[in-house]
Amino acid sequence: MNEEPVFAFAKAFKLNGSSTSTSMTDSVLFTIAHIQDPVVQFASARGLTMMKPLWSSWFATDEDVLRFHYFDYENAAKLATNYSSQLSLDAFESGADDYVDIVALSARQAMGACVFAGTEDDPILFMKEISSDGNTQTIDVIYPAFPFFLYTNPRWLAYLLEPLIEHTLSGQYPNKYAMHDLGTHFPNATGHPDGNDEYMPVEECGNILILGLALVNSLKYDSSASAGSIWATIGSDDFDTNPESSVFALNISSNGNSIFGLDDRWGGSTKGTKQAEKWVSKSYSLWKQWTEYLIEFTLEPHNQLSTDDFAGWLALQTNLALKGIIGIKAMSAISEVIGETEDAQYYKNISDTFITKWEEFGISRDGTHAKLAYNWYGSWTTLYNLYADSLLCFHLDDHSLPIDQQPISSHGDGQKPLKPGHGKESGFVPQHIYKMQSDWYHNTDWEFFAAAVTGEEVRGEILESVATWVNETTTDRPFTDLHKTEEDGGFPGPNFFARPVVGGHFAFLALERACGGMAMKGLAFLNQSPMGHKDSTSFLIKQTMAEDL
Repeated sequence: MNEEPVFAFAKAFKLNGSSTSTSMTDSVLFTIAHIQDPVVQFASARGLTMMKPLWSSWFATDEDVLRFHYFDYENAAKLATNYSSQLSLDAFESGADDYVDIVALSARQAMGACVFAGTEDDPILFMKEISSDGNTQTIDVIYPAFPFFLYTNPRWLAYLLEPLIEHTLSGQYPNKYAMHDLGTHFPNATGHPDGNDEYMPVEECGNILILGLALVNSLKYDSSASAGSIWATIGSDDFDTNPESSVFALNISSNGNSIFGLDDRWGGSTKGTKQAEKWVSKSYSLWKQWTEYLIEFTLEPHNQLSTDDFAGWLALQTNLALKGIIGIKAMSAISEVIGETEDAQYYKNISDTFITKWEEFGISRDGTHAKLAYNWYGSWTTLYNLYADSLLCFHLDDHSLPIDQQPISSHGDGQKPLKPGHGKESGFVPQHIYKMQSDWYHNTDWEFFAAAVTGEEVRGEILESVATWVNETTTDRPFTDLHKTEEDGGFPGPNFFARPVVGGHFAFLALERACGGMAMKGLAFLNQSPMGHKDSTSFLIKQTMAEDL
């Protein structure tokens, strides 16, 4: 640090007025920049590429972009204030004052781990894992962060997935399952041509399929009120139908707004449908490849890591298997986007069958809770992967969905289920699974995923717990997603802090806007009956990762 350049600036504030005058104000404006050029080295389809920062598409030199940034303060402040004000309003309505503080802090941390690269025709967003390690584009870090991107700007989620899809389609990753990350470590996005990345095959396949459908759903809305992000609705409906052009090129908004550089409209109506079709078509073979892996290996996952890799290897993980099964279900909907109705029915058939077997394997004999592993009797786990079932609106009857998101396969002839599902209960995962979930709780990113699909009382307890850690503990490190709930509230080891996974704290906000606002309404049954098992709840809230140790 002593060798780094240091610059001193001085500003004299003359605020002394007469005793009869009104108070005086003064201000000073600084621009602080961190220039990365190149941003990363990326093993793209055209070979190892030194990626330029995205701003270089519009500004020739560092000085040009710094000058623009300085004089754009008024516009930047206006847009930031608009976002912060809306976020505060939405968070308060969704949770409480505590939630407002949590998401305000989390938004800055989630974006702080990202850097824009590429060109206006092919933009890319690279993400560094931070503190747990320095991996680039870790899928199971993008996944917990994605509620932030869905709520704020789904376009950025597309830019995060793009380098993973491009790299894999180019044949540089040898395994049939989805890769764990794009490089060890940032700024190296050079992949794993030997296939020896961290071994989370079911985890990453399930993650990316869920992310893929979430992205598709974000494109499909009929009005601004039904969009997943209110900021995604500004701009033109123009769309380039050229199959060779980029699906999500960054076009400057043509809505007459005088602010330079605003993104164009994201999806919506006919444009969104065409974008979804074009995006899925370009990489459909890859989505099928990942799904076929899950069909073979997710129902009874062999010994492997999940995203909670610090907890170690384990076979037959109940929550992991659930994620993979939801991933297969997601592929059914992805297939429908491009009219592959036979594939859609096939994947629906498989997932319906698997979810019935999963309940038989993973739920305790007395039907009160899920086991950590199928064969670990007496164990407990938090089913935070239920969140994906609700966010993708699988918990709703088909007729409850907005018309543009109703499955095609439910209206025509097709394969019949291999065996009956779970009876008359609505939704993909049965409602009684959600009800037993209402009494459990986890570390902060997964904790918020789980809390989003519980009753209001448990949600409030979890918000209060995390807010207490933020406001009252002694640590001076950045926001963590893993902390002790006893003693001084410090880090249990491993020490995680400043990670972008805190984007998962936006789980409530993303869920409330999902599927035209219908997703949260479909969980009203969680507040219609007594919570039950309160002694068990109180005990678990005092534990530190009890289900993973």
